[in-house]
Amino acid sequence: MEKLRVAVIGTGFVGRVHVENIRRQTDAELVAIADQTADLAARFGETLGIDRATGDYRELLADPSIDVVHVCTPNMTHFPIVRDAVSAGKHVICEKPLAMSVEEASELVGLARAKGVVNATSYNLRFYPNVAQMRRMVATEAVGEILAVQGSYVQDWLFYDTDYNWRLEPEVGGASRAMADIGSHWCDLVEHVTGRRIQRVCADLATFHPVRKKPKRPIETYAGKMLSPDDYEDRPISTEDYGAILLRFDGNARGVVTVNQVAAGRKNRLQVEIHGTRRGLAWDGERPNELWIGRRDGNNELLVKDPSLLEAEARTFADLPGGHAEGYSDTFKQFFRRFYAACRDRSLAGALPGFEAGLRQLRLVEAVLCSSREAAWVDVG
Repeated sequence: MEKLRVAVIGTGFVGRVHVENIRRQTDAELVAIADQTADLAARFGETLGIDRATGDYRELLADPSIDVVHVCTPNMTHFPIVRDAVSAGKHVICEKPLAMSVEEASELVGLARAKGVVNATSYNLRFYPNVAQMRRMVATEAVGEILAVQGSYVQDWLFYDTDYNWRLEPEVGGASRAMADIGSHWCDLVEHVTGRRIQRVCADLATFHPVRKKPKRPIETYAGKMLSPDDYEDRPISTEDYGAILLRFDGNARGVVTVNQVAAGRKNRLQVEIHGTRRGLAWDGERPNELWIGRRDGNNELLVKDPSLLEAEARTFADLPGGHAEGYSDTFKQFFRRFYAACRDRSLAGALPGFEAGLRQLRLVEAVLCSSREAAWVDVG
C-alpha cells in the first residue's frame, strides 16, 4: 500500500507535536513543511530532519503528490489556509478553532462536503483510552440517564501580567480566549462522551489583567518567562482570563464549567465529572490513565488504564499494556491513525471530529460571549 504523503503548515509548539506523531504512523509519510518565512521553515526542518521546507504554503498545495495537509498556524490564518487546501483537493486536519467566526467555519464545512475531502478539527482529547471508556460506559447505559455534568479546564501559563502570547490579541486569536482556547476542548469532550448537546448557556467572563506586558520580540507558546523589564511594552487586553458557565443539555441534564488561564500551579488540568442515575464518572487530564467510577450503594472504583479492562471499542485507543502510561502525544497518534484510515475508506470518517465539530464549538463560543455581554441565558445556535 502506497503511503499517504503529508505536509504540515505551521512550525510552532503544536506543529512539532503533529510532525512527531505523523512519523509514528505506518501508512503516512511527512514530506514537507511550511511556515510564514522560508527561514523559519528551514530552521525547523533542520532541527527535525525535514528536507523540504518553504515560506509559501501555496507551493505545497500546488503539488499533486501531497495528499494530506495539517494546519497548525495561528488562529487568524486557519480559514484562508484551510479554504485553499480544501479547494486544492487535499484532506485536511486543522487545529482548533477551525476559523475566526461561525460564518467562516460554515463556509469550510460546505466546501469540504462539496469537494469530498476527509476533514477534521483537532479535538485530540477525544482519543485518550479512558475518555473512550467513559463514552462506552454512557452508551451502554452503565452510567444511566445523565443528570449533571461539571468540571473545569485550568492553567497558569498566563498567571502574571508579563506572560504573553498571540492568543491574547483578538485580531490574531479571536474575540474569546479562555473559552475558545481551552473551554472548547472541555465542551467538545463532554458532548462527545455523553452524546448530549449543550442547548443553553449562562456565562460570566472576566479579564483579571486588563493590561499586560508584551515582549518586544517574538516568543514561543509557554515560553518567555526569563525576560527583563526593558523587554516589554504595555498592551490593553480584552479577551477573558476566566469564565464560569452554567449549561443546560438536551434531555434536561444540567452542568457547569470553569475555565481559567491564571490558576497558579495548574499547568494544564481538564477535569470532568458525569453524574447519572446509576453511576458517576470522573476523569482528570493531568492523570489521564485513571478513571474514577462512583456508586451510591457499593464501593467506588479507580480504573487504571489497562486494555484488558476496557470496553472492546475503547481498547483500540490503547497501544500499551496496563501499567504503561499513555498521554497527550499519544492522543494525536490515535487521532491521525483514524484520520489516515478514513482517507483510504471514507466510511470511517464518522469516527472523526470533522469540520462540523469545529463549527459546533464556534457556535458555543459565540453563545458564551453573547451571554456574558448580556448577563442572560442564551440559546446555542
